[in-house]
Amino acid sequence: MRRFPILILACSLAALLGAQAPAIPPSAATPDINPDIERQELQRELTEAGNSAEDTIRVLEAHLRKYPKSSVLAEVQQLLAKESIEVHDTRRAVIYGLPTLERTPNDVQLLDGVAAALLNVGGKENAEKALDLAKRFESYVIRVPVPRGSDPVRNQDDHDRALERALLYQSRALAALGNNDDSRRKAALAYIAYPEEASAREWAEALDRTGDHKGAIERMAEAFAIPDRRATDDDRVGDRQQLAAMYKKLHDGSETGMGDEIVRAYDRAVATLEKRRRELLPLDPNNGVSEPGKFVLEGLEGDKLPLASLRGKVLVMDFWATWCIPCRTQHPLYEDVRKRFDGRDDVVFLSINADETHEPVAGFLEAYQWSRAVYFDSGLARLLSVVNIPTTIILDKDGRLASRMNGFAPDSFVEQLSARVRSILAGPIVPTGGAVAKQ
Repeated sequence: MRRFPILILACSLAALLGAQAPAIPPSAATPDINPDIERQELQRELTEAGNSAEDTIRVLEAHLRKYPKSSVLAEVQQLLAKESIEVHDTRRAVIYGLPTLERTPNDVQLLDGVAAALLNVGGKENAEKALDLAKRFESYVIRVPVPRGSDPVRNQDDHDRALERALLYQSRALAALGNNDDSRRKAALAYIAYPEEASAREWAEALDRTGDHKGAIERMAEAFAIPDRRATDDDRVGDRQQLAAMYKKLHDGSETGMGDEIVRAYDRAVATLEKRRRELLPLDPNNGVSEPGKFVLEGLEGDKLPLASLRGKVLVMDFWATWCIPCRTQHPLYEDVRKRFDGRDDVVFLSINADETHEPVAGFLEAYQWSRAVYFDSGLARLLSVVNIPTTIILDKDGRLASRMNGFAPDSFVEQLSARVRSILAGPIVPTGGAVAKQ
């Protein structure tokens, strides 16, 4: 089943300026609703809609036409709002999102999406509402602790990007309300929270509005030059055009010297991103590591295991999770394989937990009487594209991926894994008289 993103951005809006909700006329005669029958019917309809947000919206609105006094009206409106955000249908997102926010004022997805939509429609009244939502969004982001779990850097990035968006919304709302100085300050804070193309561009535009044209050019050059995988080609084209317009306005219509400005901006942006990378390093020593053999794993007791220290050994890694029922069936089979290689110092078996959070692991190990010699994946699962649990990964003696087993067949697992380990231990076959090129 599709999961809603926790923090998601909506696009444009054509509502609140006279737009009305999609027509959902009452039936000719509204009978008394049997809540159980209605819920069963709705569940069946949603199941038929599958993972399609568009079909889910169609089904939900058809349900409200049939049941205008629905016993689950609040829940249906909330789901309609979130599905509408997902498909960038901002008209419906606001129509259904605003009443939902009245009932659940801390719904962070709607605070995010509806604030953005209100700003896109424009107008002072909408800007005031967006400013209020953006402040509540910021308060929520600051108040909620950042989860560490198995991917602390990504969690921190998600948090900081959410804070950036909340500040950007405030900057845009304040600009629409004519408060350019506060708008500039919020834009600067957004770039500090998460430096990327969007926040650099917003800061540049805010500086330009306050008359700091030189500063605006510097920030717009950074928007154009900053390495940002989320920036599209259209974003870059727009930044280049806007930068040229700002630059020529300050240099009598000439672009001479603008290239040097871009180079300086690139150097500043790279330095900013490197500073951020260093600041995040204590959260995850594997941040930026691209080779599995260079990862450092954290043990259950907080001990560290650099996989580089095991170079020259075949590593057999069992990725499992406490919620994984098949993992419990596989575990004794995995132990049988381990016993077959007892006494060998060139093969190492590693139990790697892939739970989102570490809290349940110790209790699980105690309850099932598993060994406490467990390591957390620390981002290794993502690097190795482990998308199914359980998965067994084998690295050869040079730290390279040599084998992958997604799931397991109970009847053949022990023999199959044992055979793979023996094959990898044996190494490549060199033809007689042949030579192996130096790597």
